[in-house]
Amino acid sequence: MLEAESSDDQNSQGGDDRPRPRLGFLGIGWIGQHRLKSIAEARRAEIVGLADLNPGVVAAATLETPDADVGESLKDLLRMDLDGLVIATPTALHAEQAIAALESNVAVFCQKPLGRTEQETRAVIAAARRADRLIAVDMTYRFVRGIRKIKDIIEAGDIGEVYAMDLVFHNAYGPDKPWYYDSRLAGGGCVIDLGIHLIDMALWMSGSKIGGVSSRLFAQGKRVGPQDDRLEDYAAVRLDLESGATANLSCSWHLPAGRDAVIRASFYGTKGGLAVANVNGSFYDFTAEQFSGTSRKVLDEPPDSWGGRAVVAWAERLAESSAFDPEIESAVEVARVIDAIYANESR
Repeated sequence: MLEAESSDDQNSQGGDDRPRPRLGFLGIGWIGQHRLKSIAEARRAEIVGLADLNPGVVAAATLETPDADVGESLKDLLRMDLDGLVIATPTALHAEQAIAALESNVAVFCQKPLGRTEQETRAVIAAARRADRLIAVDMTYRFVRGIRKIKDIIEAGDIGEVYAMDLVFHNAYGPDKPWYYDSRLAGGGCVIDLGIHLIDMALWMSGSKIGGVSSRLFAQGKRVGPQDDRLEDYAAVRLDLESGATANLSCSWHLPAGRDAVIRASFYGTKGGLAVANVNGSFYDFTAEQFSGTSRKVLDEPPDSWGGRAVVAWAERLAESSAFDPEIESAVEVARVIDAIYANESR
């Protein structure tokens, strides 16, 4: 499947002669189009197929990739001799579609979450392992430059042993598509939409597994209780890690936050602290700082075009090898935490 690039492509990439994977895109709404544009601009893969039920978004996507074939379904894409598939469809479809692609020996990059539950997530990863195919999930905030710097500092031990984390993601708007508010399609509310990034960040930064989970969920200011089919629009969660550290998380949709978004992750260690936070309510601009007592040092600040780095990194990894990467196993622990949060508060 993987074909060598033309000499013109090699020259445009500074002589990079690696083969370019043949990719298909399933679901090309706002997120899908953004990932498609990132791949096209990076020129690390050949975009050969597009599929979406909305003709309007297909037409917009073909402006970026006029040579790509257009299909109507996943089956159409899997007939196009793909090396990899980028999935950006409603959450309820992720596991089934990813497994179908993997069973066709096609690598997968999937919009988060990989599955609505731990069981679905495990099933996808098992399929990837059986097929020995690369799979990644779009935990895009791992690729913010300031967050990467904080990760390096924590791993170097420069702030000592991390014992507390505070992570927040409040979206003053909330999703704009109806399926996000249907538990059967979305799998949950703001926790599975936004909180998933905070859970992943806590586990990734600490390198620890979860010892205990407690949560309180709300819908329009009222507790979500037993037999309640409403989706949470506010969540307060405490994670107790096996390392002994504690992480406090909160996330929401439609919160009167006085700005578009509040996104922040703070890490406190025995020798200092670190934090990354969005700037002036932005969803895209972040500053990172290091703290020592009452003093602070700026580690990173905008601009930083990080949004497409996750999918480009996957495409570059695919160009080197399509083999299964066990790093995806971290998605199981994240899914296990989400299941525990919802078990604490029945929807």
